[in-house]
Amino acid sequence: MHLVAAMAFAQGSAHGQTSTPREGYLVTSDSVRLFYRVLGNARDTIVAIHGGPGVDLESLYGDFARLAARHTIIFYDQRGTGRSDLPDTSRLTAERQISDLEAVRRHFGLDRMTLMAHSYGPLLAATYALAHPEHVRRMVFFGPVPPRRGTFWERFRTTSGGRVDSSETRRMADARRRLMDPGSDARIACRDYWAVAILPRVYDRAHASQLVKADLCASDPAGIRYGLTVTGGAVWASYGDWDLRERLRTLAVPTLIVHGTEDAIPMDLVEEWATSLPRATLVRVPRAAHWVYAERPDEVWPRVEAFLRQ
Repeated sequence: MHLVAAMAFAQGSAHGQTSTPREGYLVTSDSVRLFYRVLGNARDTIVAIHGGPGVDLESLYGDFARLAARHTIIFYDQRGTGRSDLPDTSRLTAERQISDLEAVRRHFGLDRMTLMAHSYGPLLAATYALAHPEHVRRMVFFGPVPPRRGTFWERFRTTSGGRVDSSETRRMADARRRLMDPGSDARIACRDYWAVAILPRVYDRAHASQLVKADLCASDPAGIRYGLTVTGGAVWASYGDWDLRERLRTLAVPTLIVHGTEDAIPMDLVEEWATSLPRATLVRVPRAAHWVYAERPDEVWPRVEAFLRQ
């Protein structure tokens, strides 16, 4: 049993029973503090990797918490986001993200981790697995960015832009301006931004606010502002013209890829995960977009649990 799972299990009264979240900080190799939250008392341990880069663990917590009935889940805020430290841009890099995930593994005494990631998170999970294959047991990707840059950004922006009208575009731009203003209320600006930004990322716009349980604006206001205005751009820039495909062919980690057919991230580019990873399975989910597990929970979560039981 993993150390953290053993500790959590000892605190619970029965196997699989959830418990009160345990929160704290761990310190990375360059002395950055990372905020974490642990939920669940089960033996099997999952490390949840949020997207962005620039959002925080709250973007997963509301939807992933259901897994705590059968698993112990470790959530953490990536550096420059949420309640974690907000270092300067020279330390907001892909390499640091990989070393931070390794710090999470070491802190909790994990041997081989199950990595469950959303959006940008799969890119971090995969680059970590390439660097530390001996420490990755399996991976689950939801709505992943592709394993190579290629034409991804151009196609994603064109599709997303076509799903909002001019007034919605202006509202997002105004919210972003307020996020960059240190005198504004970061949480209000964040909520105004995501009220529109979520619309091109879901299949059913009319029920977007009810579908996704995540609260993208619940964390520390300073971390919200810094993550959305500084961290995201810095981390993406550090990846450059990324292309993992050839290296992925050597990575024999079982991987489940779940992608909504209506996601603005093109399906043909996501398929390159499945054609590059030797032990990958791609599940295409109709009538779902970027928050595929929130939009089609009855289809997605049973498939995930079946994969985790293998």
